[in-house]
Amino acid sequence: MTASKMASKQASSRIFIICCLALLVTSMTFAIRAGILSQLGVEFALSDSQLGWVNAMAFLGFPVAMMIGGALYNTLGAKKLLLIAFVCHLAGLFLTMSAEGFWGLLISTFFIGFANGAVEAGCNPLIAETYPDNKTTMLNRFHVWFPGGIVVGALISKAMTDAGMGWQLQIAVMLIPTFIYGVMALKQEFPKSVMLKASTRDNVKALFSPLFIFMAICMTLTTTAELGTQQWIERILGASGASPMIIMALITGLMAVGRYFAGPVIHRLNPVGVLLSSAVVATAGIYAMSIATGSQVYIAAMLFAIGVMYFWPTMVGFVAENIPESGALGMSMIGAAGMFALSLWNPIIGGWIDSAREKATAAAVTGVNPELVAGQSVLANLTLFPAVLIVAFTLLYIYMKKRNANKNKPSVAAVSELS
Repeated sequence: MTASKMASKQASSRIFIICCLALLVTSMTFAIRAGILSQLGVEFALSDSQLGWVNAMAFLGFPVAMMIGGALYNTLGAKKLLLIAFVCHLAGLFLTMSAEGFWGLLISTFFIGFANGAVEAGCNPLIAETYPDNKTTMLNRFHVWFPGGIVVGALISKAMTDAGMGWQLQIAVMLIPTFIYGVMALKQEFPKSVMLKASTRDNVKALFSPLFIFMAICMTLTTTAELGTQQWIERILGASGASPMIIMALITGLMAVGRYFAGPVIHRLNPVGVLLSSAVVATAGIYAMSIATGSQVYIAAMLFAIGVMYFWPTMVGFVAENIPESGALGMSMIGAAGMFALSLWNPIIGGWIDSAREKATAAAVTGVNPELVAGQSVLANLTLFPAVLIVAFTLLYIYMKKRNANKNKPSVAAVSELS
């Protein structure tokens, strides 16, 4: 290997590490926020519906950043997007620690969501263009650090909560990896983007193709099934007899391992086959959690983890491979669709919990915990999301099979030349 190739490989490795650290912070914000929801509710006297709106700001800021970042990727480049993420992470974390009520939490959480979206908008296309022949596999490896960071965040949150440490200190912990990736990004030279040969106008045109629209709709369901369940894990499973944060760590730990070794699975089943199989297992996993109690919850959670582990990176990889004319904008917009939908569903999920708890309390059945009934009721509702995806991905599998068959079919001119 020549010196220039070795230097290029080392630079690519450093950039990949920066991306992974930024995604680590992103995922820690999800985990720790999930772990401190009850503390926030008590300290600021917030209902689950209000907590749902706080959560929604993270999922609203995310797609806003992805839409802006995707549209400006060619102009700004990945480095500037990561630096924007760094500044917004700092602002969001400090504002959260100084929040004095509902509105302070809303604003600070939006900043954190915007930072998280900027990370995805910058890193996804950067990794796709760095590994053009192995996009889906490398995107899965990059996204190892989303569940990986949730494991770290969940364990930190549980340990600090058990030690009686306040939620502000749990937020402050995230400043450490934030400063590390920010300083590394400032010092690192990033390559110029070579991904997009088409104009932004062509990228936008590709977003209106039937296949992209179909995938965007599916992304709203995959994201809600995965993150809608995880974000409310403490409230949904708090009375199940199992530790919610241990469940979170178990789920995301399995997801991290699965994504790291995604290559053989994707090559064997192909991306659409992976998505269809995931929908089936995710449906079974969420349903199992809705009826399990005690130690059974851990087994159901493992099934859920296997079901959702490949959803996000495989959806992004599918767009990169099958709708390449959409460019970085397409990769950002597919993620934005999922997070925007989740921002709408979060207050609804919070309302489901409030409503189910009220009904269970009113029923006043002896020996039945209203919190347990509420959690199981919400999980039953969430089962519908992956169930619909089974039908959607079956249709996608049939369509892609026909499309690939037509693509591989020799043209009339080619046949006549051969004859």
